[in-house]
Amino acid sequence: MSTRLRRSWTRPVMGTAASLHLRGPRIDSDPAVEPAVAAVFGHLRAADELFSTYRPGSQVSALRRHELPREERHPWLTEVLELCEEARDRTAGYFDAWAPGGFDPSGLVKGWAAERAAAHVSRLRGFDHYLNVGGDITGRVGLASAPPWRVAVEDPVTEAAFLAILDLRDGGVATSGTAARGAHIVDPHTGTHPRDLLAVTVTGPTLLWADVFATAAFARGGEDVADWVATRAPGYRVAALARAP
Repeated sequence: MSTRLRRSWTRPVMGTAASLHLRGPRIDSDPAVEPAVAAVFGHLRAADELFSTYRPGSQVSALRRHELPREERHPWLTEVLELCEEARDRTAGYFDAWAPGGFDPSGLVKGWAAERAAAHVSRLRGFDHYLNVGGDITGRVGLASAPPWRVAVEDPVTEAAFLAILDLRDGGVATSGTAARGAHIVDPHTGTHPRDLLAVTVTGPTLLWADVFATAAFARGGEDVADWVATRAPGYRVAALARAP
């Protein structure tokens, strides 16, 4: 394993930083690497232009203003609308993109977009990949003999401390909480900001659903939140949790 090489690329996108890591012995000689990397960040930028609630010209903004006819919807928007309905059902309404304030799929779109973007590098032969978009991570290790990616989950209270160090071989890791964006998650059932959790990290086979259930688990809270996720989303688990003092 000492002969394996690794490179990383970081770009600002979706209002945060996205970092892509590739690992493999031909990383400086394979001509397919750079086009695939460019496609990853291009995909994320395209998703941001379509789904941003901060861009007046995005389709989501037009939908929120009731100015987007159904026949003009981008296929990605149609897919995300359907996924948001499924997410609302699977989380008993604790993830609800239609909660007060207008349609906002942000709690699903970042994980969904990151997974789709990572597909551009997952097709490269002989490489492991790891894509981190604002703390939501999708990764894969192809060779059984290769080490897993190590994911550090930041402690929202103590600077430079971690709640957990996770091994990631294939799947997603998503964290929801107040550390990066303050109190931005609302319990759709009450319209209030949850107060009993500071952060919750969910891992599982896909980043899309890890992201959804991290958001829903944070909104729901409760002493049984880990059991709730395991019951609602088999194959997913709460890997780290920080409760409010």
